[in-house]
This record gives sequence, C-alpha cells and structure tokens, in this order.
Amino acid sequence: MTLLLSGSDLSQLLDVTSCLNAIRDGFTAVSSGIEAQRVSTALPGPGSATALIPGLVEGIPAYTVKVNAKFPASRPALRGVVCLHDIASGELLALLDSATVTAWRTGLAAAIGTDAMAGSAAGTVAVIGAGTQAGLVLRGLKALRLVDRLVVCDVDPARGSSFAAVHAGGRTAVIAADAREAARDADIVIVATWSRVPLLDDGDMGPGAHVTALGADEPGKTELSAALLRSARVIVDDTRLAVTSGALGTAGLSAGDAAGTLADVLRGTVPGRTSDSEITIYAPVGLPWQDLALAWTAYQQALRAGIGRHFDFLA
Repeated sequence: MTLLLSGSDLSQLLDVTSCLNAIRDGFTAVSSGIEAQRVSTALPGPGSATALIPGLVEGIPAYTVKVNAKFPASRPALRGVVCLHDIASGELLALLDSATVTAWRTGLAAAIGTDAMAGSAAGTVAVIGAGTQAGLVLRGLKALRLVDRLVVCDVDPARGSSFAAVHAGGRTAVIAADAREAARDADIVIVATWSRVPLLDDGDMGPGAHVTALGADEPGKTELSAALLRSARVIVDDTRLAVTSGALGTAGLSAGDAAGTLADVLRGTVPGRTSDSEITIYAPVGLPWQDLALAWTAYQQALRAGIGRHFDFLA
C-alpha cells in the first residue's frame, strides 16, 4: 500500500525543528558515492519539467525520485510528486506533494546555510522575492538566531506588504522599492526569485553582509552578477551542479570560484567566512537527498499520526 500525502497533510505533519535536524544530519552524513542527477528541460509554452534522482541519505532505508512541473505564472508555480521508495525492494511507500516538500527542504536548508555563514550578530534581514520559499527561510532562520529587523522587496508591492505583516514578528518592517535598496543596510539578504537578470551587483551590500540566493537552480536563471560572485566568498551545495545548473555556470564562473560546499562548512573542514568584513554568498541548486530527508520525516510522522490516504497501485 502507498501512502498519499497532500500539501495540507504535510502542513499538519512538518515542524521546523524536526526538519532542520533532518536536513542538518543529511549535510553531515557520509556520501553514498552516487552522483546526484538533476534533469531539467523546457516545454512548449511557459513551463519546464524537472526530475531529481536519487535521493539518498546514509541511515535512511529509502530513496526518492522527484518529478516537477515549473510554471512561474501559476500558483503554486511548482507542481508534482515526490516518490518515496523502499531501498531494499523498490516498494512505493508514499507519494508526497512536491511543492510542499520542495519549499520546506529548500527553505530550511537555506536557513542552515545562512546561519552557518552570516556574522554572529547579524540580525537585519532583507528579503527579495516575498514568496513561500523566502517565508520558510525566515521561519528556519528565526529558529536558529534572532531576527530583529525585516526589509522586504517584491515586484508586487501588495504581496510584499502582506509578507511583511506575517513575518515581521510584531515589529515594523520596511518595504523597499528595489533589490538594491533592500540590500543596502542588511546584514543578511535572502533572494528567492525567478529572475533571469542580476538583481544585485558588487558594492550593493555593506562589509560583512551575507547573501543567500535561491533562484539560480537551472541554466539561465540568475540573481547575482558575476562581479559580485567573484568578489565574495561563495559556498554552494554541490560544486558540479553549481557550474552546470546554478549560479556559477550562469555567471560564466567555474568550480574554482567556490570556496567549498555547505557540507564542508557544517563538518568544519571549510570556514563559512574568514573575516567579519568579508561578504559571503550561499548559492545552492537543491539536491535530491534533501527531498528524502523531508519525505522520510513526513512519512514517519504520518504513520504515527494516522494521517494520509492509503492506495494500492498494484490492485
């Protein structure tokens, strides 16, 4: 029997602390030695199709295959399923809504990376792109450190204001007119957009600022200029994918322009920053094992709580 878990089911099951722990454990786990595959192709019209395989984490007796349709003008913009399989038999244990899994795993992984690389006293956060993804980064970041000031910028001012009202935590948030204004005085900048032109350039942030840029997850998407990436200390989640599908490749940079991976930082083999004045950037693409970390956590909690619908595909 396969357990079907909808977006609303997952919203009941997932909690920030458990998911942060699962993702951190995944970053520090021993590699399976199997190369992650991320395949994306444009479709006729405004969308693209993406598949991520295989999701593997040491100690979890399952793997994932994720299939997404990406349509930026739709709400949600990402639709699809995460298939959770038993690693010994291939049994399809669960089908999970991929929009929810992806938002949670990407947002919380970004929160871990941001916290690991930003200065210890950094508390002013600018959000560029006021969507679900940025909201989950903030939720995760608030569980890891104090956020004492919020600046929001979005192409839709009403959405930016709504985001600020939800996430300011009772404090007054600043609504910025553009990305550069938002980033100017921020300690931490979260960029989560569909942009195909750079939104931030070298000199747009003050000394010691940290930027986490989530949008460059396939060729052609870009949020940061090549000059900014060259001038900063850049950490990625996977060096090969950062060049073939992520921020480095889109900017014409190479693997040598990354100081290391977030796994290196969390294991203590590479520093997240080398000085208080250094500008740092975390530019992930998103990895299949993160889907497994979230899917397995949700699946175990669903079994305990009796949430979801069982379906027999073999009947």
